[in-house]
Amino acid sequence: MTTFATPIGGFVDERITHTGRYNRTIQTLVVYLVDALLITMSLVAVVAARGLLRIEDTPTDRAIQLGIPMIGAAWLMLLYFFGASNPRHLRAGAIEYKRVVMASFTLAALVGVGAYLLQTEFPRSVFLLTFTFGTGVLLLGRFLRRRVMVVLHNRGIGVTPLLVAGESGHVDAIAKVLRRETWLGYRVVGALTSDRQKVTPAGLPILGQIDETVNLVDDLGVHGVIFAEGSFATPAEFRRTAWQLEAKDIQMIVVPAVTDISAQRMEIRPVAGLPLLDVDRPQAIAAARWIKRTFDLLGASFLLLLASPVMALVALAIKLEDGGPVMFRQTRVGLKGELFECLKFRSMVPDAETRLAALVASNEGAGPLFKMTRDPRITRVGRFIRRFSLDELPQLFNAFRGDMSLVGPRPALPSEVAQYDSDARRRLDVRPGLTGLWQVSGRSNLSWDDTVRLDLYYVDNWSLVQDLIILAKTARAVVGSAGAY
Repeated sequence: MTTFATPIGGFVDERITHTGRYNRTIQTLVVYLVDALLITMSLVAVVAARGLLRIEDTPTDRAIQLGIPMIGAAWLMLLYFFGASNPRHLRAGAIEYKRVVMASFTLAALVGVGAYLLQTEFPRSVFLLTFTFGTGVLLLGRFLRRRVMVVLHNRGIGVTPLLVAGESGHVDAIAKVLRRETWLGYRVVGALTSDRQKVTPAGLPILGQIDETVNLVDDLGVHGVIFAEGSFATPAEFRRTAWQLEAKDIQMIVVPAVTDISAQRMEIRPVAGLPLLDVDRPQAIAAARWIKRTFDLLGASFLLLLASPVMALVALAIKLEDGGPVMFRQTRVGLKGELFECLKFRSMVPDAETRLAALVASNEGAGPLFKMTRDPRITRVGRFIRRFSLDELPQLFNAFRGDMSLVGPRPALPSEVAQYDSDARRRLDVRPGLTGLWQVSGRSNLSWDDTVRLDLYYVDNWSLVQDLIILAKTARAVVGSAGAY
């Protein structure tokens, strides 16, 4: 067995290092082979489309024959140089997509400038089709790959075993998130803390001390270590640990002390060798300004027009089932604690409110919320419209009037707000929404603490782009009907 020295005098099993690098090399190679296939298919499709559409620019068939293969090779090279398939960005985030777009636009600019300098007549139709269609195919390919990986990870296939190091409280918080978000593909094997206990407060086994990290990764066969707050007493300890894990080719993830802050609000500025993290102010005030209100007004108008046939059918079904009222009106708490009348299609029997007291003992909801998986007050039509969130369509009128927003925290009852602590009351700094991070992250399956955490994240990190992303994800969550009852 061959070994080699580490920067601080330890020794590393060369087989472990080669195995980690081999796996990552294979992963990267597969991604690039798929990219090459997608680029080739896109270019062939563009040339075929030009022939089928009988697009005639100039006599440039020779330019196409020579240029298309060169564009394909250059495209693949630029994807590599821009790091569009770096394994670090393949699980989550938009960096992978951004780098694909940057590499594609750079190539388009180079082709345009090159054709001008060489005085080569390259067909404009082929140029436009190549970089619009080809870029779209590359982005779609990455999206589909992520969806496949999510399915595999949720089934326990291809997951990465990890250790989490740090103070017990921070370790448990990280492990809880990774257990819930199985699609990320991380499996927490155990904890490394300074506690002299066998398990953390949440029951995660403590496998050793933090200073034993390097030895334990060999014994346990893990592929990565997450370091939470309390992992290192000095910067020197961090450096030495990073050197040793680098030699073993172990993934090192550091969770900063600041959490629930979006990347858009953070900027790292190196000053005198110190990586200073500059955090922008929370965005609750910006979320209440005219740009979000204009977005809500236009969006609600469009969605009301689009959903009007469905709303008419739902109203008819409710009326035919028991002859009761179509709408259910309930007082909710809005922006800055103001009360408003929230509209919903009635999904329960007409006397549902009077029956509530008899069901309190069967409450399955988290915190102050009342939820029951099989609430006997729900009608047959009501169960169907709840499953697909059709009962909430009338809230588009609330969004149009300004009582609510398209995206925001869940609209709460006055009785629920009365139980809020100071942190939860922060949710009232923006208008409640028809959908939100809670809607696309588990709906009724979330705990009360997770619901509050997601709502506070939204309030502090609001952006119009995030609203658009949440609306897009809501459609998928509603169709899947996960956590809805």
